[in-house]
Amino acid sequence: MRIALGIEYDGTEFCGWQRLKSDPSVQAVVEQALSRIAAHPVEISCAGRTDAGVHGRCQVVHFDTPSQRDMRGWVLGACSNLPHSVAVLWAQPVATEFHARFSARSRRYRYRILNRPVRAALDARYVTWERLPLDAERMHEAAQVLPGEHDFSAFRALSCQAAHPRRTVLRVDVRRDGEQVIVDIEANAFLHHMVRNIVGSLLLIGRGERPVAWLGELLAGADRLLAGPTAPASGLTFLGPRYEAHWGLPAEVCLMATGP
Repeated sequence: MRIALGIEYDGTEFCGWQRLKSDPSVQAVVEQALSRIAAHPVEISCAGRTDAGVHGRCQVVHFDTPSQRDMRGWVLGACSNLPHSVAVLWAQPVATEFHARFSARSRRYRYRILNRPVRAALDARYVTWERLPLDAERMHEAAQVLPGEHDFSAFRALSCQAAHPRRTVLRVDVRRDGEQVIVDIEANAFLHHMVRNIVGSLLLIGRGERPVAWLGELLAGADRLLAGPTAPASGLTFLGPRYEAHWGLPAEVCLMATGP
């Protein structure tokens, strides 16, 4: 049987999603929890790997098991064996053809910037603090050069191992919500640090240090050294992937879903 899970996590204390030999990872703690319930070693595949300090709102994974458990048992059993920073939101049987990564049609990220003179206390783990005033409308205008298929080398980490730098961005929205500036971006896939590097450049535009047209110039130039710095990991959350409706997954990860 193949089972898909929706997983929420606070990435602050983890080295990232991917399992490593020594440092704690989200993948490792989820696999350990599932293995205890299944009574055999479980290996999971995810929709999109996240870096150290990046959070997940609804990461989707799948795994195969011969063990017979009801879906509620997988959810409650996993949660009881996971640290408080990780929770399984739902479990659902899926066709053997389903793959959490390769079946996904898009992925969504949100970056939250606390824009006020005083740093965060309660939300410090989940936002990036910017004390200088930001013009969210300028940032949104600048970001509208990103939708479409482009070479995103200007926003690609030097350590990125992707086969090529071309990605298709479906939409980018920048808006102000009270003291926060929120950047939502959806694409078919992302390069390493792509969202954080885009946000790092948008911050310079929002502060008035660069013109609106600068982001388009960076995109066309495809030179990472000319773009802004990489924004901190704390403000970034992987909202989740989207799948075609025929897989029968919950609405929050379905292409028919609306909203961010």
